[in-house]
Amino acid sequence: MKALAEQIRAQLRDLGDPERRESSRRFFKEPVQFYGVKSADVKKIARQAIQALKQRPKEEVFSLCEQLWQSGYLEEGGVACELAHALRDQYAPEDFRHFDHWLEQYVSNWAACDSLCNHSVGDFVMIFPERINDLKLWTASPNRWKQRAAAVSLIIPARRGLFLPDVFEIADRLLPSTDDLVQKGYGWMLKAASQAYPQEVFAFLMERQATMPRTAFRYALEKLPPELRRQAMQG
Repeated sequence: MKALAEQIRAQLRDLGDPERRESSRRFFKEPVQFYGVKSADVKKIARQAIQALKQRPKEEVFSLCEQLWQSGYLEEGGVACELAHALRDQYAPEDFRHFDHWLEQYVSNWAACDSLCNHSVGDFVMIFPERINDLKLWTASPNRWKQRAAAVSLIIPARRGLFLPDVFEIADRLLPSTDDLVQKGYGWMLKAASQAYPQEVFAFLMERQATMPRTAFRYALEKLPPELRRQAMQG
């Protein structure tokens, strides 16, 4: 796995663009390490690695993901996220420990958080819905990325009409947060849920209009039908 990690790293270095690297920094408040590689090229490299790993045991692939996360480079984390998601048909309940560990140890920006959680963690909780309580535990973490992860892991499930009571519970747990990236995270989750349950999300927002931060509130409104959105803005 070490040789493949080095091969991936070399490919990313070769494709790195200093101008893209510098322009990418404007999207982040925190320091982030970049090679400056287009997301399409990151995914292409990941697809090549997935093909090379098809016959390898799942734990070896997770080990490669760990090596990539350790570098601290956003694009290596992106490849790790693609590799982990490619294992979704092999997920077992105990695999949650990998996601929890990566969030705790390596995720340090919103892009890495969302890349991991939108797909790998989101699919995991759809496969093992009983593990939704692990996301609720993240809401109490002092780690801002775990708090955001609790919400953004449910974006795709919420869009499909799943886990509505849990979406509301996680939003309520995160409501006191003053962190704008946490607020945007659960606002995005509510927005996704509104695509399947517009009336229910509207009622939830109206009940909390006086206490929900405006950042989260405005994010949550974006996909509501125009009339409901107007009512919410006037309320």
